[in-house]
Amino acid sequence: MVEPVQAKSKAEMQANKRVKESGGIVEIVTIIVQALLIALVVRTFLFQPFNIPSGSLIPTLEVGDYLFVSKYTYGYSRYSFPWGPNLFSGRVLGSPPKRGDIAVFKWPKDTSIDYIKRVIGLPGDKIRVAGGRLFINGTIVQRRQIGSYRTQDASGKEVEAPYYEETLPGSDPAHPEVGTVTHRIIQIDGDSGYYDNWPRGDDPNKAYEVPPGEFLMMGDNRDNSLDSRNWGPVPFENLVGRAEIIFFSIKTVPGQGEETEPAWQFWRWPWTVRWNRLFQPVR
Repeated sequence: MVEPVQAKSKAEMQANKRVKESGGIVEIVTIIVQALLIALVVRTFLFQPFNIPSGSLIPTLEVGDYLFVSKYTYGYSRYSFPWGPNLFSGRVLGSPPKRGDIAVFKWPKDTSIDYIKRVIGLPGDKIRVAGGRLFINGTIVQRRQIGSYRTQDASGKEVEAPYYEETLPGSDPAHPEVGTVTHRIIQIDGDSGYYDNWPRGDDPNKAYEVPPGEFLMMGDNRDNSLDSRNWGPVPFENLVGRAEIIFFSIKTVPGQGEETEPAWQFWRWPWTVRWNRLFQPVR
């Protein structure tokens, strides 16, 4: 009578072991699913990471910068959600950007592509470029040279570009002196021919008026940026969020243009990471 009792105990122990193992797997899967859901919620409604693949916003953002973009700043549109489902039009809890914001948006020509530029023109603004200088609502935007910046021109040649501190007027046209935004730009001699005078046409004094509900975007690398001067203004609905902070930055490969060092090679980070750019706010 003793052996059956012992056999039963072994069977129970094996059954309990299987239950514990299956319970452990379920627990792990549950944790993974919960983590993915939390990440999806954060990415959709709070912050989304982006990286900088081109030099159009030099010197503010460099190729190889990784940054967080706040999704809540401008409210939410269908482009706020993964894969851009056509759930609704317009924006929910919308708050328009201010002049000088650096914003990520869906390219008006192809909304599957993300762009990042600085907001220069607000709805109703009259914008023009004359002699390489920016005019907003008939007033020249003030700037002062603060040095030079080593970068590449449109052909990929290393150059020393004039480095300016530019002060944009505030967002209220009645009080442009309130809420001014100071940022830095570069102007590369030889690259500026196309943009020296804009909009292009027979009348050099003609300005471009930004349509209602749209925004005119430019790069800080003013003469080497494909932006609203090429493909027009950006609808409010297309805005994804505002650039907030650089959380990682890796150097470009010397002599390879905009190709960056492999970020996954963490053992080379002491030499390839731009440590001085980490956790810098985007302004």
